[in-house]
Amino acid sequence: MINKYHSVKPVFNNKLPQLFIETYGCQMNVNDSEVVLSILQDAGYALCEKIEEADLILVNTCSIRDNAEQRIWGRLDHFKVLKKKKKSGLTVGILGCMAERLKDELLNHAGVDLVAGPDSYRDLPRLLAQIRGGDKQINTMLSQEETYADISPVRLDKNGVSAFISIMRGCNNMCTYCVVPYVRGGERSRDPESILREAAELFENGYREVTLLGQNVDSYHWVEESNPTKTTNFAQLLERVALISPQLRVRFSTSHPKDMGDSVIHTMAMYENICKHIHLPVQSGSDNMLAKMNRKYTRKEYLERVKRIHEIIPGCSISTDIIAGFCGETEEDHLQTLSIMKEVGYYTAFMFQYSERPNTKAARHYPDDVPSEVKTRRLNEIIALQNELSLISNQADLGKEFEVLVEGPSKKSDKELCGRNQQNKMCVFPAGEHKIGDFVKIRVTSCSSATLKGIEIK
Repeated sequence: MINKYHSVKPVFNNKLPQLFIETYGCQMNVNDSEVVLSILQDAGYALCEKIEEADLILVNTCSIRDNAEQRIWGRLDHFKVLKKKKKSGLTVGILGCMAERLKDELLNHAGVDLVAGPDSYRDLPRLLAQIRGGDKQINTMLSQEETYADISPVRLDKNGVSAFISIMRGCNNMCTYCVVPYVRGGERSRDPESILREAAELFENGYREVTLLGQNVDSYHWVEESNPTKTTNFAQLLERVALISPQLRVRFSTSHPKDMGDSVIHTMAMYENICKHIHLPVQSGSDNMLAKMNRKYTRKEYLERVKRIHEIIPGCSISTDIIAGFCGETEEDHLQTLSIMKEVGYYTAFMFQYSERPNTKAARHYPDDVPSEVKTRRLNEIIALQNELSLISNQADLGKEFEVLVEGPSKKSDKELCGRNQQNKMCVFPAGEHKIGDFVKIRVTSCSSATLKGIEIK
């Protein structure tokens, strides 16, 4: 059969201007970098893997925490040195959330030639052409329409097995601690037909897993312009992607507890190839903190959602995000977070100290009054508890059988392979004759808090 889909991998050609991309932050940024590569590859650039060979360095940045931004400032000093060394000239551009938030400061840095926000990537070829005239360039205009729906990302992953698909951009939730609505704009959903095309294209190119991405996937809502009575919600989109092929695994992230309805959970239960894992950020176990964070759910409502997930999908794993030391957090609030962790039994979590972000509602109205040493101690207690919960969760899988999608060799031995099961847990097992992209059924024989180890079931 003739493959009607084009290749999704980059083309390397040292006769063309060389582009090097560094990406920081979330999965959305990874996907955005792939969109940028597609745009610039069409404009005559080729990707390179060594920064020293680059004619153009683009850094896709993150503003979610202060330390993420500090890393970028450190990199800019390094790029300034590279620019002096490269006799033929080197262009450096800053993209993404930090570009949106700190546009003027970045443009004034001696190592920076270009600043482009998340909605201006189509303008990069023009901006780069203008730089050749000697002037620095900037475009940080946010858009209420841009979704890059017509652009097929050029994938930057190494294994060709799992890929991200952005289904929407921006966020309307306005959590008081979060900078995302300010740097990525308001929420807008992408045409479902373009999402299905991209997923099918990936499958035809050998990918066996896609992750549908959005700041809040449960609020995905597409209205047909020609027929406003025809709409698509997230449950319907999820089903249509799952129907592309039973050999295509489907994941999604991130869900919001206030918006995740039973229809999505029932769709997950209905299709074997929709993975049985939900990332459900709780942020805090305290109603006082949840209200101050503007999360729009209570502890009770969150736990009811978890209960419903387990009723409809027995064995579904749940991961989460937790913030330690938010404004005004008391010791009792902290204990409430520890207790909800125990009650849910998360298999893993992303855990951070609160980092005040300028111009958010929290920064404007709530003093960052939890001492640094208290934040650190509370975070360490959260991490220690999560390590215990992760081990308990993995121990419960001893003797169970899972289908694993092979992602590559294990870190410790090339005689072993690793990959994730449907519950998103990393599994390690003897390689045998298998290769990347294979589905392998294993039985779990041992575990650590981070990994399941098993043997293949022939």
